[in-house]
Amino acid sequence: MVLILLKNGLGRKLMTEFFTITLIIILAAISPGPDFALVVKNSIQYTRKDGIFTALGVSCSLLIHSIYCILGLAIIISQSLLMFSIIKYLGAAYLIYIGVKGLLAKRKEVIGIQARAHHHTMGPVKAFTQGLLCNLLNPKAIMFILAFFTLIMKPSTSWLAQIGYCLEIALIHLLWFSWLATMITHHRVKENLSKIEYYIVKVMGFVLIGFGARIAFVHQLIA
Repeated sequence: MVLILLKNGLGRKLMTEFFTITLIIILAAISPGPDFALVVKNSIQYTRKDGIFTALGVSCSLLIHSIYCILGLAIIISQSLLMFSIIKYLGAAYLIYIGVKGLLAKRKEVIGIQARAHHHTMGPVKAFTQGLLCNLLNPKAIMFILAFFTLIMKPSTSWLAQIGYCLEIALIHLLWFSWLATMITHHRVKENLSKIEYYIVKVMGFVLIGFGARIAFVHQLIA
């Protein structure tokens, strides 16, 4: 069957489409954004485990976005100014809140965390919730998923394929952010970062506040 598909060019077309879609998802995952800043902040300020659970929260949020998108709810949200505005301002407020917490973190709460990792942790539930809400309340994430499925979905696309794309989006983001959390908390990297980790947390705080402000005051996201 595979040989027949390849011979007819259909298999090659499907493979090309699959790799193209995968590349789009990877580029979206690695591009800097609130999720990136939050995973870095939680990994450095707390522990690798907290960073990975933050990544899991982001991944689950993207799965939620993808599922309601293929069910058509994202179109309703994108066309409802009130609904979109509510999500936008909630997301902006949450990012600013997390950023301010990073800015207000005291030096003793950040420096030397590696030595106190077992005693200084967010906990998996809190880390997961932060990652989930950071992405879930980000209107740009909604619009990316909507644009993504609008671009690739056709009337002939099966439900199985659509669910497969949902899982692929979630899995790629989980792998990327988990790898990021693992790399920046590696003992050698951690040793090199230990002298500046306090400032990195502060910078990530500013970045999160900046993203929140941008979401709150940029009114052309739907266009």
